[in-house]
Amino acid sequence: MASEETVTDGSQARPRRQARGQQRIEQILHAAAAVFAEHGYDAATTNAIAAQAGISPGSLYQFFKNKDDIAHALADHYASQLAALRGEVFTRESIDDASVEDLVDTVLGPLVAFNLAHPGFKALFARTDMPAGLRAAVTPIHTAIHHRVAELIGLLLPDRSHEEVARIATVTIQLVRSMMPLIADASGPERDALTTELHAVLTSYLHQHLS
Repeated sequence: MASEETVTDGSQARPRRQARGQQRIEQILHAAAAVFAEHGYDAATTNAIAAQAGISPGSLYQFFKNKDDIAHALADHYASQLAALRGEVFTRESIDDASVEDLVDTVLGPLVAFNLAHPGFKALFARTDMPAGLRAAVTPIHTAIHHRVAELIGLLLPDRSHEEVARIATVTIQLVRSMMPLIADASGPERDALTTELHAVLTSYLHQHLS
């Protein structure tokens, strides 16, 4: 009987330990996002992340080997969030019978909101000089974003070649990536003004290819 009680207690404890472990992982990732946003990926350290999370470095190393390992997990987290965003925004319905201005507005608004809600995102995805240790983690997300943007542009420009559509998508994404950190760092009227400027640049660029 005692043996059965021990097994039962253990089976009940495992889910609790797993839940606590998942909570700790989320705590570390949240802290890493804050540290990456404030200091940038290169300057961030595991000690700073542990301090931000309110845990010891030793506790952090129970879940992650190093900073790159944390960044990979954070990239996976952002990937799942972006997948939901792509499902909501980057749809065929968002382009059917829509003007270029409406299309840009439909896509840009949620992207700005996503970056504001995830301040660590720009440290991992907005930069063009991605560290080698992080490149593999973010490449699948960049590829998925490029594919979806190219898909929408292909619907907008059905007579263009695959290569030209891919190039237009690349330029469009780079315009957004270059401006998004400025928009995220600004506030109030200045953020709105920068968003309006980016909207104007994107619509002008796409109109150029429609003519």
